[in-house]
Amino acid sequence: MQTDDATVKRVPKGVQIAIGALVCAALLGWYGATNLGGEASYRYFDTLEEFLAAGPATRAGERLRIKGYVANGSIERELDARRVRFAIQNDPPHAVGDATERLAVDFASLETPDLFKDGAEVVVEGRVEAGGGTPVFFADNVLAKCPSKFQAKAEGAADEATPL
Repeated sequence: MQTDDATVKRVPKGVQIAIGALVCAALLGWYGATNLGGEASYRYFDTLEEFLAAGPATRAGERLRIKGYVANGSIERELDARRVRFAIQNDPPHAVGDATERLAVDFASLETPDLFKDGAEVVVEGRVEAGGGTPVFFADNVLAKCPSKFQAKAEGAADEATPL
């Protein structure tokens, strides 16, 4: 069956553009509502202090990122079990103050970042289990922050010129 061009109604170009713009706006609105909704989506990590203040038991089983500093002398590598256990604290180990608030971390891999060491600033990703006793954070990823390159010179240090 043939149709002639006179009987087929065409949608005006302006209406086509308006429909396309509405579809794009609806998709952007849906994306914003599903992926950007809530305070947690804007927060990259919680500090250890924020996490402990909220109560580890209330966040049990939830996927988290927690920032802290590796406590001096806490790194234990278990080669047979392929695990690294360590503790994080809220303040750098060299800072003045009491670092009594610590969180035990159990990382199920021996592949730690090159910058991972005592006192390193880290972000651990994983889940916490607070089964009755001290909470343990089971990390599946450890990110170590690169130390600042802009550090003050020690007093009395002479400027050293490097020969070309």
